Order: sequence, then C-alpha cells, then structure tokens
Amino acid sequence: MTTQAMSAVPPAQLPSTQLKKDAVGVPALLFFVLSAQAPLTGVVGAAGLAVALGNGAGAPGAYLLVGLITVLFAVGFTTMARHTDIRGGFFAISRAGLGPVGGGIGALVAVTAYHLIQAAMYGLLAGTLASAVTRWTGIALPWWIYAVAAIAVVWILGLRGIELGARLLAVLVSAEVLILLVFAVFVLATGGGSHGGGFDLTASFSPQAVLSGMPAIAIMFAIASMFGFESTAIYAGETRDAQRTVPRATYLAVIGVSVFFAFIMFMLVSFYGAPHAQDAALGALAVDPAVFVLEPMDAVLGPWASAVTEVLLITSLLAGVLAFHNTGTRYLHAMSSRGMLPASLARTNARQTPSRAAAVQSAIAALLVVPFALGGLDPVLSLFSWFSGLAVAALVILYIVTSVAIMVFFARTRVEPSIWKAFVAPALTTVLMAGELVLLVANFTVLTGTDAAPGVAWALLAGLAVVVVVGAFLRSRPAPVGEPLL
Repeated sequence: MTTQAMSAVPPAQLPSTQLKKDAVGVPALLFFVLSAQAPLTGVVGAAGLAVALGNGAGAPGAYLLVGLITVLFAVGFTTMARHTDIRGGFFAISRAGLGPVGGGIGALVAVTAYHLIQAAMYGLLAGTLASAVTRWTGIALPWWIYAVAAIAVVWILGLRGIELGARLLAVLVSAEVLILLVFAVFVLATGGGSHGGGFDLTASFSPQAVLSGMPAIAIMFAIASMFGFESTAIYAGETRDAQRTVPRATYLAVIGVSVFFAFIMFMLVSFYGAPHAQDAALGALAVDPAVFVLEPMDAVLGPWASAVTEVLLITSLLAGVLAFHNTGTRYLHAMSSRGMLPASLARTNARQTPSRAAAVQSAIAALLVVPFALGGLDPVLSLFSWFSGLAVAALVILYIVTSVAIMVFFARTRVEPSIWKAFVAPALTTVLMAGELVLLVANFTVLTGTDAAPGVAWALLAGLAVVVVVGAFLRSRPAPVGEPLL
C-alpha cells in the first residue's frame, strides 16, 4: 500500500502498533521480574554449584554483594525514567545517551541475551519434563518434543494479553517463593536445622568470607539471578503512572530479589553448618547439584517437599520462559518502532499485544533449539549451560554500555541536578561491572560447563563479540517529537 493510500485509510482501519496502556501496576511488574529470575530454579539449580565451586559458606554474601551493585545501577537507571522514554529498556537508554551506535549495540545485545536465555530455559524445562514424565509414567519421549510443546504454549499465552500473563505468573511465582520461604523459616526457627549448624553471619557475609575460595563462580551465579529486572522499564508503556511505578518496582525488585536469594542461601549454609557446607555441596555435586537443596527440604519439611518442589520447578521454568518471551517481544516491538527492524513487527493484535513480534520470538527460540536436537546434545548440559552462560555475559555488557550512556546523557542534557544520580552511581557501576565481566570471562568455561571443551567457550564469546560489532552498525530513529516522557 502506498503512502497516499495509507493516508486515505481511516485511522480505525490502520494496523495498530499500540500496546495496551495502564494495564499493570507495581505488583504485576514485580511478578514479571520474579518470574524471569525463576527463584526456585535459581536456588535448586545454582545453590549447590555456587557453594561447591565458588566461595563455600561465603556464597550468600556474594549474592548480597551483586544485589548491592545492581541497586547502584538502578540509581541511574530509574533516574532516566524521569527524563526520557525508556520503553525499550537498555536499548532506549543506550540510544538516548550514546546515539545510534550505542542504541544499536544495546538493542542487539539485549535481544540476543533474551533469545539466548529463553532458549536455555526451554532446554532446562524440556530436560526436566522429559525426566519427570519418564519417572511418573514410564513413557520416554525425546526432550525436543517437550521443548516444541513449551514454545507453542508460551506463544499462545503471550498472545492472550499482558493481564493474563501477569495473573498466571503471580500464581506460579507465589507457589515457588512460598515453599522456599517455608523451608527457610523452619530452619531459622530450629536454630540451623537438624545438622546443628547454627548461624554464623561472619562466615557468610564478612569480606574475607565473600572473597575466599573462587568468589567469581558464586558472583556469576548471583548475576544470573538478577536477570530480567529491567523488565520494569520494558513494560513502561503498559504501566499505570509509569514515572512513579517503574522506579518503585525496580527498587523493590532488585532489593527484594537480592535479599531473598541471600537469605535462602544463608539458611541452606546454616542447615549444614558453615564449616561443612562446601563439603556437603561437593558431595551433592557428585550425584546431582539439586540434592544440596532437596535433601534439606525433605529433612525439614518432610518427604513430600522434594516431590512438590519437582513439580514447582517445572512451573517455575514455565513462568520464566513466559516472562522472557514477553520481554523479548517488547524489545522487538521497540526496535521495530524505531526503524531498526521491519515495521510489521510493531503490529499488535486485538488484545494490544505485539503478535508479530511474538511469532518471530517463538520462531527464533525454535531455531535455536533445533541444532541441539539434531546433534543429539543434552538439553541441560549443552543447551542450557552454553546459552545461559553467554546470556549472563551479554547482560553484564549491557549494564556497562547502559551505565556509560546514562553518564553521557546527563552530561549532555544537564537535566538532572543530582551529581550522585547522574554521574557517581553510574561511574561506580561501570567500574564494578567491568570487574565482573573480567571475572566472568576468566571463568567462562566453568559457567558454561565447557571445561573439557574450552574451544566451545571461546566460540560462544566470539559470537557475542560479533553481535556487539554488528549492533554498532544498526541505526535507529529517535522518538517522535512530542512523544510523552515516562
């Protein structure tokens, strides 16, 4: 259709590109963030590894440290919400501060990170489902069948509208958070569990404890636990009173998640006792890292706990992939709206959800899964480990680029009177995140489980470097004049 013909079409008949306004508030945003961080998956899957391979009893302190750094990042991040349109999350802030080059890098790295982490979680979900169904029914199906089914279910749920997604995520996330809190409260009430561990704050939170052993490993898992908190900005265009809601939800999410993970980790360490926690984790590692968490839950709550946890782990993963799907589609929608992708990807359906972006998001997820299925690779040891590790690296790069963009934006516009918010906090974040990136790259084979095949790790990092370079050549147009700030 020509431009002249389009102008002759009544506005009501033009394809809609608008997301649903005023659809969610602070509670819904918090559930979007929590579901992306998959609390139960993060604890069951990572706690044993962080304690065994990282800094032992100091792992809870590593989670708290990463939380503090992320709060520092949130200072500049939320301040930007008052001065510019941040509906594209990291992409929008990078574009506002660093122009087209920064916007291109931020956009492509962000989209890559979300596609990678979503594909990784499809692998973990499929592997977990395949194993569980075989035990429950004796029916053994290839893992990729479950992956394809999950992709289809998530796609359909994503099309049903943001309110349905928020309600579903609220139920699923509440269940997994509840069982972890019940376990932790019981350990707290019994003085450290049946193992007589007691509570040793110094052994878990002192600088010496946090920096002991291999702290980089625990820090990497802690960074992974913070994945997705910027979705508070991604949904800004669908949020009530975004100028207030986004900063409030961001701080609540970052502080709440970091304290939650640190508390649960500390209760696990206390159950075993600080001097014995690392040995217990290493013993579990020889069987299954999840045993480090499931065994104490059975001991404290009863034999039903591990069975319920297994079911909740599946729903936790489903909530996670749905959250990443919704966030990824909104990144594609934002990029399309700024001319970086075909305009058709900005189209929304009758429920005002980005339906075409959702189809592309689901198709890419399937394409990322296919090579692992055809190659007969393990969905957990290969698909999940490789892609989740790479996604974490991409996330840290995004933090760095975004922090620099925040400083440049405020240096150029002079619209923020607070030196702390405009420059000091972003500068400290840049330095600390750069340090985290160095630690991550130095220990990348451990994070991705490619110790025996370091070539795979370097190939993954090289691919991420290519994404950064290609992103620098993408060009986006600025927000339309008169577009309201959030």
